[in-house]
Amino acid sequence: MAEKISEKVKNFFQKKKADVKFKKAGPGHKLTESTSSNTMAPKSKKPGYVAPQRNAPSDVTRQAAEAALARMSSQKKDTAFNTSLAAIQAKVRRELEAEKNNAQSIAEVPIGTKETELEASTHLAVRGVYFKCPLVNDEVLTKEDWKVKIKEFLFAALEEERGITACLILYSCNYNRTKVQDCVNILCRYIDNIIGNPTETKFHRIRCYNPTFTDKVLPVLGASEFLYAAGFKQQRLEHNGVEEDFLVWSEENVGGLETLEFLRDALKSENRVDLELDRNLQVLSPAQAAVRLELPQDFYAISPEEIKKEQQSKSEMAEKQLQLRTKAMREKDELREIRKYKFSLIRVRFPDGLYLQGTFSVYEKLTEVLDFVRDNLEHDGLPFILTTPTGQKFEEKDFESTLAELRLVPATILIFQWDPAFNEEIKASGNTTYLKPEIMILMQEL
Repeated sequence: MAEKISEKVKNFFQKKKADVKFKKAGPGHKLTESTSSNTMAPKSKKPGYVAPQRNAPSDVTRQAAEAALARMSSQKKDTAFNTSLAAIQAKVRRELEAEKNNAQSIAEVPIGTKETELEASTHLAVRGVYFKCPLVNDEVLTKEDWKVKIKEFLFAALEEERGITACLILYSCNYNRTKVQDCVNILCRYIDNIIGNPTETKFHRIRCYNPTFTDKVLPVLGASEFLYAAGFKQQRLEHNGVEEDFLVWSEENVGGLETLEFLRDALKSENRVDLELDRNLQVLSPAQAAVRLELPQDFYAISPEEIKKEQQSKSEMAEKQLQLRTKAMREKDELREIRKYKFSLIRVRFPDGLYLQGTFSVYEKLTEVLDFVRDNLEHDGLPFILTTPTGQKFEEKDFESTLAELRLVPATILIFQWDPAFNEEIKASGNTTYLKPEIMILMQEL
Protein backbone atom coordinates (compact mmCIF):
# COMPACT_ATOMS: atom_id res chain seq x y z
CA MET A 1 0.00 0.00 0.00
CA ALA A 2 2.81 2.41 0.95
CA GLU A 3 4.59 1.67 -2.34
CA LYS A 4 1.45 2.56 -4.34
CA ILE A 5 1.10 5.84 -2.44
CA SER A 6 4.78 6.59 -2.99
CA GLU A 7 4.43 5.97 -6.72
CA LYS A 8 1.49 8.40 -6.84
CA VAL A 9 3.58 11.08 -5.12
CA LYS A 10 6.50 10.57 -7.53
CA ASN A 11 4.23 10.77 -10.57
CA PHE A 12 2.55 13.88 -9.17
CA PHE A 13 5.89 15.64 -8.70
CA GLN A 14 7.11 14.68 -12.18
CA LYS A 15 3.86 15.96 -13.71
CA LYS A 16 4.25 19.28 -11.90
CA LYS A 17 7.76 19.71 -13.30
CA ALA A 18 6.54 18.84 -16.80
CA ASP A 19 3.70 21.39 -16.48
CA VAL A 20 6.18 24.13 -15.61
CA LYS A 21 8.28 23.36 -18.71
CA PHE A 22 5.15 23.24 -20.87
CA LYS A 23 3.91 26.63 -19.65
CA LYS A 24 7.28 28.20 -20.44
CA ALA A 25 6.76 27.21 -24.09
CA GLY A 26 4.07 29.88 -24.38
CA PRO A 27 0.28 29.91 -24.94
CA GLY A 28 -1.34 27.31 -27.14
CA HIS A 29 -4.72 26.63 -28.68
CA LYS A 30 -7.10 23.72 -29.16
CA LEU A 31 -7.15 22.00 -32.52
CA THR A 32 -10.91 21.55 -32.18
CA GLU A 33 -11.69 25.25 -31.82
CA SER A 34 -14.45 26.37 -34.18
CA THR A 35 -13.96 29.23 -36.58
CA SER A 36 -17.64 30.24 -36.59
CA SER A 37 -18.20 33.85 -35.66
CA ASN A 38 -21.12 32.95 -33.37
CA THR A 39 -19.51 29.96 -31.66
CA MET A 40 -18.91 30.39 -27.94
CA ALA A 41 -15.14 30.13 -28.19
CA PRO A 42 -12.60 32.96 -27.98
CA LYS A 43 -10.94 34.20 -31.15
CA SER A 44 -8.12 36.63 -31.78
CA LYS A 45 -8.85 40.05 -33.18
CA LYS A 46 -8.28 40.77 -36.84
CA PRO A 47 -4.76 42.03 -37.53
CA GLY A 48 -4.35 45.61 -38.52
CA TYR A 49 -7.44 46.87 -36.72
CA VAL A 50 -7.11 50.49 -35.62
CA ALA A 51 -9.77 52.17 -33.52
CA PRO A 52 -11.31 55.21 -35.29
CA GLN A 53 -10.27 58.56 -33.90
CA ARG A 54 -12.83 61.13 -32.87
CA ASN A 55 -12.69 64.47 -34.63
CA ALA A 56 -12.22 67.61 -32.58
CA PRO A 57 -15.39 69.71 -32.12
CA SER A 58 -15.94 72.39 -34.73
CA ASP A 59 -16.13 76.11 -33.94
CA VAL A 60 -19.92 76.06 -34.38
CA THR A 61 -20.30 73.14 -31.96
CA ARG A 62 -18.02 74.82 -29.41
CA GLN A 63 -20.00 78.09 -29.61
CA ALA A 64 -23.29 76.23 -29.13
CA ALA A 65 -21.91 74.45 -26.06
CA GLU A 66 -20.67 77.72 -24.55
CA ALA A 67 -24.09 79.32 -25.13
CA ALA A 68 -25.84 76.41 -23.40
CA LEU A 69 -23.52 76.69 -20.40
CA ALA A 70 -24.19 80.43 -20.22
CA ARG A 71 -27.97 79.85 -20.18
CA MET A 72 -27.62 77.27 -17.40
CA SER A 73 -25.50 79.55 -15.24
CA SER A 74 -27.93 82.48 -15.70
CA GLN A 75 -30.92 80.48 -14.45
CA LYS A 76 -32.17 81.08 -10.92
CA LYS A 77 -30.64 78.73 -8.36
CA ASP A 78 -33.17 79.36 -5.60
CA THR A 79 -36.09 77.55 -7.15
CA ALA A 80 -38.64 76.23 -4.68
CA PHE A 81 -38.32 72.63 -5.82
CA ASN A 82 -35.65 71.07 -8.01
CA THR A 83 -37.45 68.18 -9.67
CA SER A 84 -34.22 66.81 -11.19
CA LEU A 85 -32.46 66.70 -7.83
CA ALA A 86 -35.49 65.16 -6.13
CA ALA A 87 -35.66 62.43 -8.75
CA ILE A 88 -32.00 61.60 -8.28
CA GLN A 89 -32.37 61.53 -4.49
CA ALA A 90 -35.39 59.25 -4.79
CA LYS A 91 -33.41 56.92 -7.04
CA VAL A 92 -30.57 56.83 -4.49
CA ARG A 93 -33.04 55.96 -1.72
CA ARG A 94 -34.52 53.15 -3.83
CA GLU A 95 -31.05 51.76 -4.51
CA LEU A 96 -30.18 51.88 -0.83
CA GLU A 97 -33.43 50.15 0.07
CA ALA A 98 -32.78 47.42 -2.49
CA GLU A 99 -29.25 46.92 -1.18
CA LYS A 100 -30.57 46.79 2.37
CA ASN A 101 -33.10 44.10 1.43
CA ASN A 102 -30.39 42.16 -0.38
CA ALA A 103 -28.12 42.31 2.68
CA GLN A 104 -30.93 41.04 4.89
CA SER A 105 -31.55 38.07 2.61
CA ILE A 106 -27.83 37.31 2.58
CA ALA A 107 -27.69 37.33 6.36
CA GLU A 108 -30.65 34.99 6.79
CA VAL A 109 -28.33 32.09 7.68
CA PRO A 110 -26.97 33.13 11.11
CA ILE A 111 -23.38 32.64 12.20
CA GLY A 112 -22.84 29.42 14.04
CA THR A 113 -25.75 27.64 12.37
CA LYS A 114 -25.17 23.95 12.72
CA GLU A 115 -24.50 21.90 9.62
CA THR A 116 -27.51 19.72 10.33
CA GLU A 117 -29.74 22.79 10.37
CA LEU A 118 -28.35 23.95 7.03
CA GLU A 119 -28.95 20.56 5.48
CA ALA A 120 -32.53 20.59 6.75
CA SER A 121 -33.28 23.83 4.88
CA THR A 122 -35.33 23.19 1.75
CA HIS A 123 -34.49 26.61 0.30
CA LEU A 124 -30.74 26.18 -0.12
CA ALA A 125 -29.76 26.17 -3.79
CA VAL A 126 -26.85 23.86 -2.89
CA ARG A 127 -25.89 22.08 0.32
CA GLY A 128 -22.34 23.40 0.26
CA VAL A 129 -19.13 23.66 -1.76
CA TYR A 130 -17.35 20.40 -2.56
CA PHE A 131 -13.98 19.43 -4.01
CA LYS A 132 -12.10 16.54 -5.62
CA CYS A 133 -8.48 15.44 -5.24
CA PRO A 134 -7.43 13.04 -8.04
CA LEU A 135 -4.05 12.40 -6.39
CA VAL A 136 -5.71 10.78 -3.38
CA ASN A 137 -8.94 9.17 -4.63
CA ASP A 138 -12.21 9.84 -6.50
CA GLU A 139 -14.26 11.05 -3.53
CA VAL A 140 -16.14 14.37 -3.49
CA LEU A 141 -15.79 16.02 -0.07
CA THR A 142 -15.78 19.38 1.68
CA LYS A 143 -12.51 21.28 2.02
CA GLU A 144 -12.29 20.48 5.74
CA ASP A 145 -12.69 16.76 5.09
CA TRP A 146 -10.02 16.89 2.39
CA LYS A 147 -7.54 18.54 4.75
CA VAL A 148 -7.69 15.45 6.95
CA LYS A 149 -7.56 13.03 3.98
CA ILE A 150 -4.58 14.74 2.33
CA LYS A 151 -2.63 14.83 5.58
CA GLU A 152 -3.22 11.11 6.16
CA PHE A 153 -2.28 10.30 2.55
CA LEU A 154 1.01 12.23 2.60
CA PHE A 155 2.18 10.98 5.99
CA ALA A 156 1.49 7.42 4.79
CA ALA A 157 3.87 8.06 1.85
CA LEU A 158 6.75 9.26 4.03
CA GLU A 159 8.15 5.79 4.64
CA GLU A 160 8.83 5.14 0.97
CA GLU A 161 9.47 8.67 -0.39
CA ARG A 162 10.44 10.98 2.45
CA GLY A 163 12.06 13.91 0.61
CA ILE A 164 9.44 14.80 -2.00
CA THR A 165 6.58 13.96 0.35
CA ALA A 166 8.00 16.23 3.04
CA CYS A 167 7.99 19.11 0.54
CA LEU A 168 4.34 18.42 -0.29
CA ILE A 169 3.44 18.27 3.41
CA LEU A 170 5.08 21.65 3.97
CA TYR A 171 2.95 23.39 1.38
CA SER A 172 -0.24 21.30 1.64
CA CYS A 173 -0.75 20.75 5.38
CA ASN A 174 0.22 24.15 6.80
CA TYR A 175 -2.23 26.99 6.27
CA ASN A 176 -0.21 30.00 7.41
CA ARG A 177 1.73 30.88 4.26
CA THR A 178 3.94 33.42 6.00
CA LYS A 179 5.18 30.83 8.49
CA VAL A 180 5.69 28.31 5.71
CA GLN A 181 7.76 30.76 3.67
CA ASP A 182 9.88 31.68 6.70
CA CYS A 183 10.49 28.00 7.39
CA VAL A 184 11.39 27.26 3.76
CA ASN A 185 13.90 30.13 3.70
CA ILE A 186 15.64 28.74 6.79
CA LEU A 187 15.69 25.17 5.41
CA CYS A 188 17.17 26.41 2.11
CA ARG A 189 19.81 28.28 4.06
CA TYR A 190 20.77 25.08 5.93
CA ILE A 191 21.10 23.19 2.63
CA ASP A 192 22.90 25.98 0.74
CA ASN A 193 25.46 26.31 3.54
CA ILE A 194 26.32 22.62 3.24
CA ILE A 195 26.42 22.63 -0.57
CA GLY A 196 28.64 25.74 -0.58
CA ASN A 197 30.87 24.55 2.28
CA PRO A 198 30.72 20.73 2.34
CA THR A 199 33.77 20.36 4.63
CA GLU A 200 32.79 23.08 7.14
CA THR A 201 31.55 21.13 10.18
CA LYS A 202 29.79 24.11 11.77
CA PHE A 203 27.20 23.95 8.98
CA HIS A 204 26.60 20.25 9.66
CA ARG A 205 24.92 20.87 13.02
CA ILE A 206 21.59 22.39 14.01
CA ARG A 207 21.10 22.98 17.72
CA CYS A 208 17.60 21.73 18.55
CA TYR A 209 17.10 24.40 21.24
CA ASN A 210 18.14 27.24 18.98
CA PRO A 211 15.31 29.87 19.13
CA THR A 212 15.12 30.18 15.34
CA PHE A 213 14.80 26.43 14.94
CA THR A 214 12.24 25.97 17.74
CA ASP A 215 10.12 28.97 16.70
CA LYS A 216 10.19 28.88 12.89
CA VAL A 217 11.15 25.35 11.81
CA LEU A 218 10.05 22.75 14.35
CA PRO A 219 6.33 23.81 14.54
CA VAL A 220 5.85 23.57 10.74
CA LEU A 221 4.57 20.19 9.55
CA GLY A 222 7.00 18.50 7.18
CA ALA A 223 10.07 20.51 8.19
CA SER A 224 11.59 17.83 10.44
CA GLU A 225 10.81 15.14 7.86
CA PHE A 226 12.58 17.21 5.20
CA LEU A 227 15.72 17.55 7.33
CA TYR A 228 15.80 13.79 7.95
CA ALA A 229 15.48 13.19 4.20
CA ALA A 230 18.35 15.67 3.64
CA GLY A 231 20.70 13.60 5.82
CA PHE A 232 20.24 15.05 9.33
CA LYS A 233 20.01 12.72 12.33
CA GLN A 234 19.44 13.63 15.97
CA GLN A 235 22.41 13.19 18.32
CA ARG A 236 23.45 14.20 21.82
CA LEU A 237 26.55 16.44 21.71
CA GLU A 238 28.37 18.55 24.22
CA HIS A 239 27.69 22.27 24.01
CA ASN A 240 29.25 24.74 26.46
CA GLY A 241 29.97 21.90 28.86
CA VAL A 242 26.41 20.54 28.70
CA GLU A 243 25.01 17.76 26.53
CA GLU A 244 22.27 18.94 24.20
CA ASP A 245 20.25 17.58 21.26
CA PHE A 246 21.55 18.42 17.77
CA LEU A 247 20.55 17.52 14.25
CA VAL A 248 23.80 16.43 12.62
CA TRP A 249 24.27 16.10 8.86
CA SER A 250 26.33 13.35 7.28
CA GLU A 251 26.89 12.74 3.59
CA GLU A 252 26.51 9.01 4.23
CA ASN A 253 22.90 9.58 5.31
CA VAL A 254 21.87 11.26 2.07
CA GLY A 255 24.03 9.70 -0.65
CA GLY A 256 25.80 12.82 -1.92
CA LEU A 257 25.45 16.55 -2.55
CA GLU A 258 23.43 15.87 -5.71
CA THR A 259 20.57 14.65 -3.55
CA LEU A 260 20.76 17.83 -1.49
CA GLU A 261 20.53 19.96 -4.62
CA PHE A 262 17.50 17.96 -5.81
CA LEU A 263 15.73 18.36 -2.46
CA ARG A 264 16.46 22.09 -2.39
CA ASP A 265 14.96 22.49 -5.87
CA ALA A 266 11.93 20.42 -4.84
CA LEU A 267 11.48 22.64 -1.80
CA LYS A 268 11.68 25.84 -3.84
CA SER A 269 9.22 24.55 -6.46
CA GLU A 270 6.33 25.17 -4.00
CA ASN A 271 4.39 22.17 -5.25
CA ARG A 272 1.28 21.38 -3.21
CA VAL A 273 -1.66 19.01 -3.42
CA ASP A 274 -4.38 21.20 -4.89
CA LEU A 275 -8.10 20.57 -4.74
CA GLU A 276 -10.37 20.74 -7.79
CA LEU A 277 -13.73 22.43 -7.34
CA ASP A 278 -16.57 20.00 -7.95
CA ARG A 279 -19.33 21.48 -10.10
CA ASN A 280 -22.00 19.84 -7.94
CA LEU A 281 -24.00 19.47 -11.14
CA GLN A 282 -27.77 19.57 -10.80
CA VAL A 283 -30.70 19.60 -13.23
CA LEU A 284 -33.74 21.57 -12.06
CA SER A 285 -37.30 21.79 -13.29
CA PRO A 286 -38.94 25.24 -13.69
CA ALA A 287 -40.82 24.74 -10.40
CA GLN A 288 -37.62 23.92 -8.52
CA ALA A 289 -35.77 26.86 -10.03
CA ALA A 290 -38.62 29.19 -9.02
CA VAL A 291 -38.01 28.53 -5.31
CA ARG A 292 -36.26 31.43 -3.62
CA LEU A 293 -32.53 30.93 -4.02
CA GLU A 294 -30.39 30.94 -0.87
CA LEU A 295 -26.69 30.21 -0.72
CA PRO A 296 -24.85 28.37 2.06
CA GLN A 297 -22.24 30.17 4.14
CA ASP A 298 -19.41 28.44 2.23
CA PHE A 299 -20.03 30.85 -0.67
CA TYR A 300 -19.03 33.91 1.37
CA ALA A 301 -15.54 35.24 1.99
CA ILE A 302 -16.86 37.00 5.11
CA SER A 303 -19.61 36.10 7.55
CA PRO A 304 -23.25 37.10 6.85
CA GLU A 305 -23.25 39.16 10.03
CA GLU A 306 -20.29 41.20 8.78
CA ILE A 307 -22.12 41.78 5.49
CA LYS A 308 -25.19 43.00 7.34
CA LYS A 309 -23.22 45.38 9.58
CA GLU A 310 -21.27 46.82 6.67
CA GLN A 311 -24.45 47.39 4.66
CA GLN A 312 -26.21 49.10 7.55
CA SER A 313 -23.23 51.38 8.12
CA LYS A 314 -23.06 52.32 4.44
CA SER A 315 -26.80 52.99 4.24
CA GLU A 316 -26.79 55.21 7.32
CA MET A 317 -23.81 57.19 6.03
CA ALA A 318 -25.35 57.69 2.58
CA GLU A 319 -28.71 58.74 3.99
CA LYS A 320 -27.12 61.15 6.42
CA GLN A 321 -25.08 62.93 3.79
CA LEU A 322 -27.70 62.58 0.99
CA GLN A 323 -24.80 61.49 -1.12
CA LEU A 324 -25.46 61.43 -4.87
CA ARG A 325 -23.22 58.63 -6.09
CA THR A 326 -21.58 58.85 -9.48
CA LYS A 327 -21.26 55.87 -11.81
CA ALA A 328 -17.65 55.37 -10.70
CA MET A 329 -18.71 55.36 -7.05
CA ARG A 330 -21.46 52.80 -7.72
CA GLU A 331 -19.01 50.56 -9.59
CA LYS A 332 -16.58 50.79 -6.69
CA ASP A 333 -19.33 49.73 -4.27
CA GLU A 334 -20.29 46.89 -6.59
CA LEU A 335 -16.71 45.59 -6.69
CA ARG A 336 -16.57 45.75 -2.91
CA GLU A 337 -19.72 43.63 -2.76
CA ILE A 338 -18.30 41.09 -5.21
CA ARG A 339 -15.15 40.64 -3.12
CA LYS A 340 -17.34 39.26 -0.33
CA TYR A 341 -17.87 36.04 -2.29
CA LYS A 342 -15.59 33.11 -3.08
CA PHE A 343 -17.94 31.09 -5.29
CA SER A 344 -20.70 31.69 -7.80
CA LEU A 345 -23.76 29.59 -8.60
CA ILE A 346 -24.52 29.53 -12.34
CA ARG A 347 -27.87 28.35 -13.68
CA VAL A 348 -28.32 27.89 -17.43
CA ARG A 349 -31.94 27.92 -18.59
CA PHE A 350 -32.80 25.92 -21.71
CA PRO A 351 -35.74 26.54 -24.05
CA ASP A 352 -37.57 23.46 -22.68
CA GLY A 353 -37.64 25.13 -19.24
CA LEU A 354 -34.99 22.95 -17.56
CA TYR A 355 -32.01 24.43 -15.71
CA LEU A 356 -28.44 23.18 -15.58
CA GLN A 357 -26.74 24.29 -12.37
CA GLY A 358 -23.06 24.33 -11.42
CA THR A 359 -20.71 25.85 -8.82
CA PHE A 360 -17.73 27.95 -9.92
CA SER A 361 -15.00 29.98 -8.32
CA VAL A 362 -15.50 33.73 -8.81
CA TYR A 363 -12.01 33.77 -10.36
CA GLU A 364 -12.80 31.20 -13.04
CA LYS A 365 -13.25 32.51 -16.56
CA LEU A 366 -16.40 32.52 -18.66
CA THR A 367 -14.80 29.85 -20.87
CA GLU A 368 -15.10 27.44 -17.91
CA VAL A 369 -18.87 27.99 -17.89
CA LEU A 370 -19.04 27.44 -21.65
CA ASP A 371 -17.07 24.19 -21.35
CA PHE A 372 -19.36 23.07 -18.50
CA VAL A 373 -22.44 23.58 -20.69
CA ARG A 374 -20.80 22.04 -23.76
CA ASP A 375 -19.77 18.88 -21.85
CA ASN A 376 -23.39 18.22 -20.86
CA LEU A 377 -25.08 18.81 -24.24
CA GLU A 378 -26.51 15.92 -26.22
CA HIS A 379 -25.66 17.65 -29.52
CA ASP A 380 -21.92 17.67 -29.09
CA GLY A 381 -20.02 20.18 -31.21
CA LEU A 382 -22.91 22.43 -32.25
CA PRO A 383 -22.29 26.12 -31.45
CA PHE A 384 -24.54 27.87 -28.98
CA ILE A 385 -25.05 31.27 -27.38
CA LEU A 386 -25.47 32.25 -23.74
CA THR A 387 -27.10 35.54 -22.82
CA THR A 388 -28.15 37.30 -19.66
CA PRO A 389 -31.88 37.46 -18.78
CA THR A 390 -31.92 40.98 -20.23
CA GLY A 391 -30.70 39.68 -23.60
CA GLN A 392 -27.11 40.91 -23.30
CA LYS A 393 -24.72 38.80 -25.38
CA PHE A 394 -21.15 38.11 -24.33
CA GLU A 395 -18.49 39.36 -26.70
CA GLU A 396 -15.25 37.61 -27.55
CA LYS A 397 -13.31 39.75 -25.11
CA ASP A 398 -15.57 38.50 -22.30
CA PHE A 399 -14.60 34.86 -22.74
CA GLU A 400 -11.30 35.31 -20.90
CA SER A 401 -12.82 37.52 -18.18
CA THR A 402 -13.52 36.11 -14.72
CA LEU A 403 -17.03 35.70 -13.37
CA ALA A 404 -16.26 38.45 -10.86
CA GLU A 405 -15.23 40.84 -13.63
CA LEU A 406 -18.44 40.06 -15.53
CA ARG A 407 -20.53 40.61 -12.36
CA LEU A 408 -21.87 37.01 -12.52
CA VAL A 409 -21.56 36.78 -8.73
CA PRO A 410 -22.79 35.35 -6.38
CA ALA A 411 -25.54 33.73 -8.46
CA THR A 412 -26.93 34.30 -11.93
CA ILE A 413 -29.13 32.79 -14.64
CA LEU A 414 -27.90 32.56 -18.23
CA ILE A 415 -30.18 31.84 -21.18
CA PHE A 416 -29.18 29.09 -23.65
CA GLN A 417 -29.97 29.07 -27.36
CA TRP A 418 -28.48 27.34 -30.36
CA ASP A 419 -26.55 29.45 -32.79
CA PRO A 420 -29.23 30.69 -35.25
CA ALA A 421 -26.96 29.76 -38.14
CA PHE A 422 -27.45 26.07 -37.25
CA ASN A 423 -31.21 26.07 -36.64
CA GLU A 424 -31.88 24.00 -39.76
CA GLU A 425 -29.46 21.29 -38.69
CA ILE A 426 -31.05 21.11 -35.24
CA LYS A 427 -34.57 20.81 -36.73
CA ALA A 428 -33.40 18.18 -39.19
CA SER A 429 -32.09 16.02 -36.35
CA GLY A 430 -35.65 15.66 -35.02
CA ASN A 431 -34.43 15.73 -31.43
CA THR A 432 -35.65 18.56 -29.23
CA THR A 433 -33.78 17.59 -26.06
CA TYR A 434 -30.74 19.53 -24.98
CA LEU A 435 -29.01 17.65 -22.17
CA LYS A 436 -27.49 14.18 -22.32
CA PRO A 437 -29.72 11.35 -21.04
CA GLU A 438 -27.26 10.53 -18.24
CA ILE A 439 -27.49 14.15 -17.10
CA MET A 440 -31.28 14.20 -17.24
CA ILE A 441 -31.30 11.35 -14.73
CA LEU A 442 -29.90 13.77 -12.19
CA MET A 443 -33.09 15.84 -12.19
CA GLN A 444 -34.25 16.20 -8.61
CA GLU A 445 -37.72 15.17 -7.50
CA LEU A 446 -40.00 17.79 -6.00
